[in-house]
Amino acid sequence: VQLQASGGGMMQAGGSLTLTCTASGFTLGYYNIGWFRQASGREREGVSCISRSARTLYYEDSVKGRFTISGDNAKNTAFLRMNSLKPEDTAVYSCAIGSSFDSSASAYHIWGQGTLVTVSS
Repeated sequence: VQLQASGGGMMQAGGSLTLTCTASGFTLGYYNIGWFRQASGREREGVSCISRSARTLYYEDSVKGRFTISGDNAKNTAFLRMNSLKPEDTAVYSCAIGSSFDSSASAYHIWGQGTLVTVSS
């Protein structure tokens, strides 16, 4: 059972990146999926979540209108499309799964290794 986040990198402000969360050993679509980020010296925060039905979405206020969460059940993969990136989006981004739809990290019980996103001004 494993989750792996990928797709991070260095980008100038205003650019776009798509993060990918790949699951192995289980069916990703059976769970609620969350994307979280942790910037240096700051606590981890929930960025976006998608319910197992994909009918309910959550976005943290600072990313609304810029980030889009989605899933591809056929590929057992979830995505976080990030547009109009800002320097304050710089962080390690991780994906996780949980049985409850919640923006709090405590609701998620399997975590993937994070991927670093660095946005320069």
